[in-house]
Amino acid sequence: MSFLRNLWTPNYAQKLSLLAAVPLIFAVTLIAVLVAYQSRALTNREIETLQEQLIEAKKAELRNYVTQARNGFYFIYGRAPYDDTYAKDQVSQILAAMIYGKDGSFFVYDYDGNNLVNPRHTDLIGGNWSGLTDSAGTPVVDELIRLAREGSGYHQFLWTKPSTGEEAQMIAYVLGLQDWRWAVGTGVFIDDILASVAAQRADVEERTQNTFIYIGAIALVALLVVFVSGMVLNIRERRLADAKLKELTQRVFDAQEEERSRVARELHDGISQILVGVRYALDNARRRFQRGDDKAGDALETGITNLGQAITEVRRISRDLRPGVLDDLGLGPAIKSLADDFSARTGIEVEFSTVVFRNRLDQDAKIALYRIAQEALTNIERHSGATQVSVDLRGHKSGATLRISDNGRGMPNDRKPHPGLGLRNMQERIEQLDGSLRILSTKPARGASGGTVIEARVPLTHLLPPDGRAQSDWEAQA
Repeated sequence: MSFLRNLWTPNYAQKLSLLAAVPLIFAVTLIAVLVAYQSRALTNREIETLQEQLIEAKKAELRNYVTQARNGFYFIYGRAPYDDTYAKDQVSQILAAMIYGKDGSFFVYDYDGNNLVNPRHTDLIGGNWSGLTDSAGTPVVDELIRLAREGSGYHQFLWTKPSTGEEAQMIAYVLGLQDWRWAVGTGVFIDDILASVAAQRADVEERTQNTFIYIGAIALVALLVVFVSGMVLNIRERRLADAKLKELTQRVFDAQEEERSRVARELHDGISQILVGVRYALDNARRRFQRGDDKAGDALETGITNLGQAITEVRRISRDLRPGVLDDLGLGPAIKSLADDFSARTGIEVEFSTVVFRNRLDQDAKIALYRIAQEALTNIERHSGATQVSVDLRGHKSGATLRISDNGRGMPNDRKPHPGLGLRNMQERIEQLDGSLRILSTKPARGASGGTVIEARVPLTHLLPPDGRAQSDWEAQA
């Protein structure tokens, strides 16, 4: 059993295909059963109705035969007394001569069970057949006599067919001649009707089976379509996922290389140059001390100043990589410090406003919003040409919002379909938090200023309660 499990373990897409196939199989099976049941029931009712109509037509035909025969001998029977033997012989001869079709004839029994006329079965004439039954145990003669005593009636039983010598189903109509105590009647075989009905029933069964086959074939095709579609979607989604993974990996590598290049450039252009100046100042001070020059202290003071600049630069780079104020004081002070440094470095006026957060955002949200602010200010410095920047950070009933706007030239309308690495990083950071990022750009109009607005929102789930637990846990216990 474990071998079979190891042989085929469905993946997520295959499980979805199976989940879609099970209701389809159930629905198709239910439809097939209902269609077959309704079709069989409807056809059986139609066949039974047809059979009843054909049998009723046979009964009407029998009654018409007996009525015509009675009209043929009634002029004799109507005037003869009950003991007129000659009249009875005349009527018997008339009835014996009334033969129709291959098997049709008239029969006469007296009320004691004696057979008087039976041209198709002459071996029965003269015998007493009271108590006779067919092969199924149905009374024949006694029932015919009972119906004749009551006036007339129909009786169905098995009887030997003269043309074939085999038993077949017969319907007989009998009329009572009460003055002579005779049961006069005739019968017709209905095996042709029963054979036709049986053929129709067999045809219904065959059509029902064909319906099952057709529905099964349609269901199989549908299942194959579902399976093939699932496999195609699975392969397509996997290829897209692989392509996105490769793209993401490459972007991560690019971001790492860009960050390394930036740090290396800042180390080379900033700290390295400052340290070279420190070394030169210290070397100059050493030579002056050796010569006993009174200005050696000035050179040493210059080296100390440069060394302080190096320390400040190292702190700035460290803060850019991971600002300590973000962990110590929270997001608001960290972004304010970032904005102040930006304004001091670039000369761009920055207006900062916030609502007191009391360090209520979780760590992921703080880092994401700080990096978005950092990236936005970097883009403003490099590309916007702005002179004023507004930074607004506040919490509200649906979460927290960071809004950064400037009065620069805005983003070009002919920018590429794929945004730059910075904008993609912002988008991905906010998507990781199930938040939203909007970037609005307006060209400056006559008498009005344009600029760019970047608005990042994080949901309420990232806002911590006062005790620092996650919002979902806090709400669950509230």
